Amino acid sequence: MLKVPLFSILYTERVAFGSLEHLLPIVLATIFAVFFIRYSKKSLARKQQEKLLHLFGILVSTVVFGFHVYYIIIGHYDFKTDLPLYLCSFMALLIPIFTYYRKYWMYEILVFWIIAGTSQGVITPDIAEGFPSFDYVRYWTVHMGLLTIIFYATFVFNMRPKFWSVFKSILALQLYIAAMMLLNYVLVANYSYLNYKPESASVLDYLGEWPWYLIQVQFLLIPYFLLIYVFFRIGKKNKSTSQTID
Repeated sequence: MLKVPLFSILYTERVAFGSLEHLLPIVLATIFAVFFIRYSKKSLARKQQEKLLHLFGILVSTVVFGFHVYYIIIGHYDFKTDLPLYLCSFMALLIPIFTYYRKYWMYEILVFWIIAGTSQGVITPDIAEGFPSFDYVRYWTVHMGLLTIIFYATFVFNMRPKFWSVFKSILALQLYIAAMMLLNYVLVANYSYLNYKPESASVLDYLGEWPWYLIQVQFLLIPYFLLIYVFFRIGKKNKSTSQTID
């Protein structure tokens, strides 16, 4: 795991579930996201909304890019473990493509990847060193930043997934998994935990051992993505009902 020499005396051990280092960034990022989205929706013109989202996407991507460049420069980099290939880091690195073009087919894929992918990371963080390590800052910028972006697109630009978006997203995910399996084989690595489970507690602990947990996850994807879709569907119906009453 990467380590930043700066402020090393202040590092805590691996971030524990339920600790202040776990809960505080979630609370602060949620407050920021709510105000960020509400301000953009109520106070900005369309072009300003688009520009603001893209700048935020660049910020999230820059944090990831800078994190990896910094470690390469100081020589604390292992291509078997540290490339930005885990799903959330991979999405964060490329998210400016979505924030610039805002194509609906991108949203269809990302809305499920981001909500499903970041939820585990937010609930059970896998951070080897706590605040103020660079890894800690990068981790929460990526996870909460991606959620902010996808909800911004949802509420500001009124994008919503359709029923078939569930299966498009799952199909795209299979392509990502296949690519990661190939890279893991070439690098003898474990990107996206396809070869073994993470060291920290995660929902994978409730599943079988390798390779059974990979198969179980595949079977869980469809109902999980459908559940996400249902929440969007319910929210859309409630909005329509409210507008009808008004």
